[in-house]
Amino acid sequence: MTLKQLRAFLEAVRTGSFTAAATRMGITQASVSELIRKLEDEHGTPVFSRGSRRLVLTAAGSALLPFAERAVAAADGAHQALRSVRSLRGGVATFGLLRNAAYYLLSDLAEHFHDSYPEVRIRLIGLNSVEVAAEVAAGTVEAGLVVLPIDDAGLRVTPLLRDEVCYASTVPERVAEPVTIAGLANSRLILYDAHYGWTDPTRRQLAERAQLAGVKLEPWIEVEHVESALSLVDRGIGDTIVSHAVAQSGSCPPSVRTVPFAEPLYDTIALVQRESEVLSPASRELSRLAQRMLLARSST
Repeated sequence: MTLKQLRAFLEAVRTGSFTAAATRMGITQASVSELIRKLEDEHGTPVFSRGSRRLVLTAAGSALLPFAERAVAAADGAHQALRSVRSLRGGVATFGLLRNAAYYLLSDLAEHFHDSYPEVRIRLIGLNSVEVAAEVAAGTVEAGLVVLPIDDAGLRVTPLLRDEVCYASTVPERVAEPVTIAGLANSRLILYDAHYGWTDPTRRQLAERAQLAGVKLEPWIEVEHVESALSLVDRGIGDTIVSHAVAQSGSCPPSVRTVPFAEPLYDTIALVQRESEVLSPASRELSRLAQRMLLARSST
């Protein structure tokens, strides 16, 4: 049973004749008759009584009718959905954003995309890079921005921007010169992204450096958000690390000063998507806009 056979069947029901059905479908009357005949032969039962002037459904035809209507409606709906996505007049754009996206001027991403494509729904997932990468790999989100390194099995990774990570403190002598990894290990360290701990990409870099230097990093306080860490630093409780984008933002208290690491440390922001998957038009455009906004920020 094919979709074309079901369409011919429905048009014959609606118009009452194979000739009228053929006109509606833009094919010959013989073609409609052949489609219906093959449908009947396949199931060994007629769907129309052909003795009267107007086609009349048999018991089999009556049983088939609601299923044919649902099947054709579903196919037409699927066609419309795909056409809407192709033309960006519908569909859903899904995209993952790194936790601190707002510091890279990405907080306006939804507004800018909506201005250009008001009929496309948007689903933005804001998580730690570890989970953004996992969501993309699982297919829950089509693409996303992450901080490297991440577990990239099955992912296509495109680095876009490097942002230097600095040591932050309110004590002048602690930021008088670049900080070594040994100096970091000796500090009263306040770290954020507590839930992800040492799986967080920036922390992973620090842990690798500490291991090579033969020292151990043990934070005194762990909190979930960078703003909370900066608030504690502002009160003189300890020191933290922040990216340059965060340090230059209004969230960084005036009393908090920063200094780079002796061996420069960077957050590399990258676009990730599944290795063998083509993005939907809506998600592709959202991805392009996110990249443009990110790169525009890096040039200012």
